[in-house]
Amino acid sequence: MINIAIIGYGYWGPNLTRNFNSNSGCRVKYVVDSSEARLKAAKSLYPDIIPVKNFDDILGDDSLDAVAIATPVTSHFALAMKALQVGKHALVEKPMTDTSESCRQLMAEAEKRNLILMVDHPFLFSGPVRKIKNLIDREEIGDIYYCDSTRINLGLFSHDVSVIWDLAVHDLSIIDYWIPEKPVAVTATAKSHIAAQPENIAYINLHYPSNCICHIHVNWLAPVKVRQTLLCGSKKMLVYNDLSPDEKVKIYDKGVSLEQDSGNIREMLVGYRSGDVIIPQIKTEEPLREMTGHFVDCINRGEAPLTDAASALRTIRILEATSESMRNNGKLINL
Repeated sequence: MINIAIIGYGYWGPNLTRNFNSNSGCRVKYVVDSSEARLKAAKSLYPDIIPVKNFDDILGDDSLDAVAIATPVTSHFALAMKALQVGKHALVEKPMTDTSESCRQLMAEAEKRNLILMVDHPFLFSGPVRKIKNLIDREEIGDIYYCDSTRINLGLFSHDVSVIWDLAVHDLSIIDYWIPEKPVAVTATAKSHIAAQPENIAYINLHYPSNCICHIHVNWLAPVKVRQTLLCGSKKMLVYNDLSPDEKVKIYDKGVSLEQDSGNIREMLVGYRSGDVIIPQIKTEEPLREMTGHFVDCINRGEAPLTDAASALRTIRILEATSESMRNNGKLINL
């Protein structure tokens, strides 16, 4: 039985608590939060948990195996490092840290102590995202030409990080999971329309060694909620709509081809292919349940998690480059 402490019981902590609590292979022993009201709320739902206000008070408990950190990103490094240094496995909400250097330090500490260090990228455990990964790996999509992702809604505004570090991190982790090659440069533009608040709208382009390009639009100031990604390959195209209740992935047997009757490239004709539209059946399990279960399994088996610290580092490096490009009016930043 794995004993876990949930660190932070604000927005995401209750979701982690609920899913870990439903896993028969673990037990939520502590919930840690500085708010007395939040601790009372946790205790009312889960009478067996021990509410604690000070994180340091639980670190000496030898029966505690792991922590799940769901606090503001600026606190992730200090909390995770303390946990690792006393031999606790750590699951950290995205992004794992606010700098790539601090992420590397956590990686080194976890490796030295042979501990599991995992980032909470829940979309990588969702049925649609995994289905698309399977299609790409089986080369059913072909060479990836472009990925165009939109993640917009009205709020929730974050006061400590920009919309890129809050929302685009999801798309960056998904793209990193899907596309085998890694980007070599990034450009980004962003604006803040709320006084004294971080940027609330951003446009990001990822550039690759091949002809592939990925575009991400994230926005807290939109009249509608959209969670949609277009993926175009040399063989097929697809649409991933995370808000669709039962048609989250649509695969289009569409594309273009070049037809040439002579050696003159000016005489090449573009041919269009339009075939069937396929809507695959996809698992409906809650991604967070899958993710928390994976964390427990990795602890028990001593296996590296899918969303390990190396994947977290790749995402953070892009976030840093994106922020640099934003500060320099969309300048191309090499990775």
